Amino acid sequence: QNEKELQDVVKQQEEKLLQLIDKSGEVMRLKAEASELKRLLQRAETEAKVLWEEMRGKEHQVDTAYVQERVMLRREVDKLRLLLVEKEDENIRLTDKY
Repeated sequence: QNEKELQDVVKQQEEKLLQLIDKSGEVMRLKAEASELKRLLQRAETEAKVLWEEMRGKEHQVDTAYVQERVMLRREVDKLRLLLVEKEDENIRLTDKY
């Protein structure tokens, strides 16, 4: 009886330890994701600033359709990059897990 209880306690502790390891990995992944998102935000702010400066300098000459298309394409590229980063993170997580 005592040995069975001890085995149960050890098993519970092992499960808790594995959960903590999983949570630790998740925290690290979320920190990396937050860092990447900060980098992307900074880049987007820089791009927006450049576009506004370009538009201000050419007030009446700006082809708004061209600018909108560039912004749309840039957003699409950013979305694709984010998906790539997510897939790479998922692959890393899966390789670490197995």
